[in-house]
Amino acid sequence: MNEVMQIKNLIYTIRGHRVMLDSDLAMLYEVETKHLNRAVKRNIERFPSNFMFQLTKEEYEALKVRCQIVTSPKGGGRQYLPYVFTEQGVAMLSSVLTSKRAIQVNIQIMNTFVAMRKWAIENKDMAQRLSELEHYFIEHCEDNKRDNEETRRHLAKIYEAIGLLMDRTKPAKIGFVTEDKK
Repeated sequence: MNEVMQIKNLIYTIRGHRVMLDSDLAMLYEVETKHLNRAVKRNIERFPSNFMFQLTKEEYEALKVRCQIVTSPKGGGRQYLPYVFTEQGVAMLSSVLTSKRAIQVNIQIMNTFVAMRKWAIENKDMAQRLSELEHYFIEHCEDNKRDNEETRRHLAKIYEAIGLLMDRTKPAKIGFVTEDKK
């Protein structure tokens, strides 16, 4: 599960897609970013725009700020804007990167995407049920029209419990956190 958490931290939401940076994938595969990108460019027909796309300068600048991506002060580092890979693009990488390490990492990444999707679906259902339960209690309270102190205390505890459960079912933020929202 530790690998899943580490990989989850490398998945960002850009243009409405969950993606991973070429440099993060290269780090996981234990290859240089330029080698990963060369392998992709040699097989570019396998990577349509819904599998992989290049970030704009604005997107990359925002990503650097939000994720504290460090660039070399001596002018080294990236010469081109990074590419990002969607889940399908990461899966396609397994066909162009065939080392044992690449296969192992791809399996871990796919498991992470699946776990994130499963969690989102499961918690969506839970949130819906809690919302329905809250509406039931509101209607029940109005139907009984009891306005005594004990009923209010009980309802306050129920609302508090529902609120805590709703907070726990909110999905974790994936992507960027700006400085002013921390």
